[in-house]
Amino acid sequence: TDPIKYFTLSVIISLLGIWGILLNRRNILIMLMPIESMLLAVNSNFLVFSVSSDDMTGQSFASLVPTVAAAESAIGSAILVITFRIRGTIAVESINCMKG
Repeated sequence: TDPIKYFTLSVIISLLGIWGILLNRRNILIMLMPIESMLLAVNSNFLVFSVSSDDMTGQSFASLVPTVAAAESAIGSAILVITFRIRGTIAVESINCMKG
């Protein structure tokens, strides 16, 4: 099979993820979903390049991507729950005024 087709598909998924982040800037929970789709695109790139170059390194990295995605979802959800408890909303406009 031709790896260019799969690479093109992963580029399209990645661009849709970027577009999803830029399009929706109101709800931070929905902003996490395009980040997950971009991780999916990176994961498919690892697999395509691993199979096309006949190397196991990309496949080993692809097995680590779901771990990073799960950690990102767990930490992001925890931050959202704490923010909702303190402020009463998870709107991005109210989160932008946080001071560190």
